Amino acid sequence: MRTILHSDANSFYASVEMVYNPALRSVPLAVCGDPEARHGIVLTKNQLAKEYGVITGEPIWQAREKCPNLHVVPPNSQLYMQFSKELRDIYSEYTDKVEPFGLDEAWLDVSACPMSGEAIADELRRRAKDELGLTLSVGVSFNKIFAKLGSDMKKPDATTVISIDDYREKVWPLPAHALLFVGPATDAKLRRRNINTIGDIARAPQAVLHSALGKCGSILWTFANGLDTSPVTRIGEEAVIKSVGNSTTTPRDIATDDDAKMVIYLLSESVAERLREHGLCGTTVNLYVRDCTLQSFTCQKKLRQSTAIAAEISREAMALFRRHYSWSRPVRSIGVSVSTLSPLNADCQLSMFPDIARERRLEFENTIADIRRRFGHFAIQRAVFIANPDIGSISPKDDHAVQPFSMHAV
Repeated sequence: MRTILHSDANSFYASVEMVYNPALRSVPLAVCGDPEARHGIVLTKNQLAKEYGVITGEPIWQAREKCPNLHVVPPNSQLYMQFSKELRDIYSEYTDKVEPFGLDEAWLDVSACPMSGEAIADELRRRAKDELGLTLSVGVSFNKIFAKLGSDMKKPDATTVISIDDYREKVWPLPAHALLFVGPATDAKLRRRNINTIGDIARAPQAVLHSALGKCGSILWTFANGLDTSPVTRIGEEAVIKSVGNSTTTPRDIATDDDAKMVIYLLSESVAERLREHGLCGTTVNLYVRDCTLQSFTCQKKLRQSTAIAAEISREAMALFRRHYSWSRPVRSIGVSVSTLSPLNADCQLSMFPDIARERRLEFENTIADIRRRFGHFAIQRAVFIANPDIGSISPKDDHAVQPFSMHAV
């Protein structure tokens, strides 16, 4: 039987800010994105702010209506990465199987340790507090999904054990959205079928879940029944990349096809460059759109030929946009990704009549990427972006990356 821990640093960004500047411990604090760049939302908050009802993800203005004396600080990514590394250094003293889940969370497989999982969890919490000034919530279980659930069940500064003997009593009564990867859209689909708890998912016929959610329904059934066998990757191992994508909140609401086309092309350039950096190409283009009321949708298209070319990705993404969006409301953010990945130089059927134009397009895009690597993103741009500097100022590869992730997202 495996012993898996999931460690979650409580209110990580805010906690690091308070360690770095102890004066912030006595005030309601929120770490927020840049309101001038329209990323003005609460990324995390401390306990004092939480007592006023401030929640992660809400706009700054809304948080300040709840807490007029809210102290807002911008994120300090370098500082957070340093603390994250120091946390992982502590984890690595117990096991070489440490899999990060963002900067503030990680799974640890401590099956080979002589200490019990609960004892290790308590020791990690003590050391994080003594050595870094941070508190941890740690879940202990026999798989990654339930370990993550455990760390979410008690906050802050707690250890929660979910065993193979008691997971039905502890896990099944929880709401379905408590299960990893059950987002609002999936939760709504489940509730329409009167599936409200994790236990309901576990007891539902797989055919019903597959009908509602496709193959993701079967994955959730596996998770709910404690059958997750996904391994914790070793330190230094790269997770298998399932998709590569970028998204951005635009500097202003966009309301025309021309503006949408520019944003989609910028994102597609970044996606194509990332694909080539990883030696990958893909056959599925995915589009994400969120309007000014924060309503969103996703759609996708399967291509006949794998691609890592921005012009082809943007063409298909824009076709999806035109097909599925009617401009009933302006658009606030857009995302583009490519999935169903394969090696870029994989064997393929050669044609007697090679597409010379396509080969030249790929060579052209590689040349642009090389110039940007050497001299910066804005060293070379299309003229249309110079004429529209608010959109042209977006550098999605540097500023708006959506990192690839290996597990199944629903």
